[in-house]
Amino acid sequence: MKHRVQIRQLESGVPGLDEVLGGGIPEFSLNLISGGAGAGKTTLAHQIMFNNAGPARNALYFTVLGEPPIKMLRYQQQYSFFDMSKVGASIRFVNLGEEAQAVEGLEKVLARIVEEVDRSNPGLVVVDTFRSVVRRSALETDGERAVQSFVQRLAVHLTSCEATTFMVGEYGDGDEDSSVFTVADGVVRLTQAVERNSVVRKLQVIKMRGQGQIPGLQTMRISQDGVRVYPRLLKPAEISGSESPLQHRLTTGVPVLDEMMGGGIPRGYSVLVAGPSGSGKTVLANEFIMEGIRKGEAGVVAVFEKRPNDYLHTTPHGQDFARLMADKKLEIVYLRPLDLSIDETLTALLEAVSRTAAKRAVIDSLSGLELALAPTFREDFRESLYRMIGALTGMGVTVLSTVELPDSFTSLPFSPHGIAFLNDAIIMQRYLEIGGQLRRALSVVKLRGSQHSKDLREYEIKSSGMVAVGEPLRSYEGLLTGAPVHLKKRERAT
Repeated sequence: MKHRVQIRQLESGVPGLDEVLGGGIPEFSLNLISGGAGAGKTTLAHQIMFNNAGPARNALYFTVLGEPPIKMLRYQQQYSFFDMSKVGASIRFVNLGEEAQAVEGLEKVLARIVEEVDRSNPGLVVVDTFRSVVRRSALETDGERAVQSFVQRLAVHLTSCEATTFMVGEYGDGDEDSSVFTVADGVVRLTQAVERNSVVRKLQVIKMRGQGQIPGLQTMRISQDGVRVYPRLLKPAEISGSESPLQHRLTTGVPVLDEMMGGGIPRGYSVLVAGPSGSGKTVLANEFIMEGIRKGEAGVVAVFEKRPNDYLHTTPHGQDFARLMADKKLEIVYLRPLDLSIDETLTALLEAVSRTAAKRAVIDSLSGLELALAPTFREDFRESLYRMIGALTGMGVTVLSTVELPDSFTSLPFSPHGIAFLNDAIIMQRYLEIGGQLRRALSVVKLRGSQHSKDLREYEIKSSGMVAVGEPLRSYEGLLTGAPVHLKKRERAT
């Protein structure tokens, strides 16, 4: 085809939505925003309208049998996207309640919409909500035919007037055979579900003609800024260079540990530090971040169990961290609500990485992250974690995650939920009882594609936060069984 029609795309003004739609809203398209009561349909329509309406593109917002405009505006103006200066200027509200109640409801509604559109020639048209009048008309004799005629004529007229249109209706599962779905160029469905004490909102682009949308359910949230969408599939970053990550290693801030890992952590690797409570996982993670900053590499720390102020007060590097945050060399991302989605977490981390140009990231801890997620996202925790780690390392970020494991002397687990395979490297921390004292020991369990030490070494946490690693514990046998035996004493006994 020599001459291809170029369809301009409008920016929705809803973070994350344009990516899910496949680039934006096709200009002059007819779109259906469907969902149950309270799903966020009206808020989404307003947010798109206020973002696009202006002197060059005015908007008409028709209310049919929903809230009267004065009541709707009272609540919608609470959102940050609401611009009162546009109301009555580039945005006009028209109530069609009287026409909808008439005997010839559909005809009256259509005639009034055509009249108003012809009068003001809008670039944007929203009809909210027409489902009730359509449902009532469908029950009458030849009602379905009348509904089909109404939708078809409305679509043709608005398209011919070069208006981008949004129809808002309370459609649910099983309504896809409606004529509205057939005529619409785009269909977006909003849902919300309650699981235990958590409410999870989701958005699905069922249809979007002429462009490749992201399939599946996407998490969304409504805040004071309006609707935000968190895409499940993020565009992978392109990393320049073809050198192997093993050619460039990052030091951890613990020289002996770097030696055990063959020179440090390969760049872009995901590292899991697993150990029981109090074993020093956070201290080691902080050393990793501080070492990066000493070498000019900014860092990001995601915390789930403590608020940032509490985190700074309890970590030995608290004062240094506060100073580095003020200098924009470090960012602490706090995410603790109990209805989080993994996509919200990932978006927050990626935005922090982008703001700071970070090369190192710490997730402290995966145990806290799991508890912060809504129940529905805990069910596929492994899949979610796979996407999150893949997206971060795909940007060239080296990720160190901590996870709590109970000490067990009858088994040797390296991670909960079988997530060890998701990581390129695993550092195990354990408690040992030697000579009537509780001691700590660590070992490098895994380092993908690289040789590493197999030794078990004792270490201490200094008051300054430094991790001091000692010599290999080669004088003992059975350290991981809970009943270690000193080899020289056993020789004397025999």
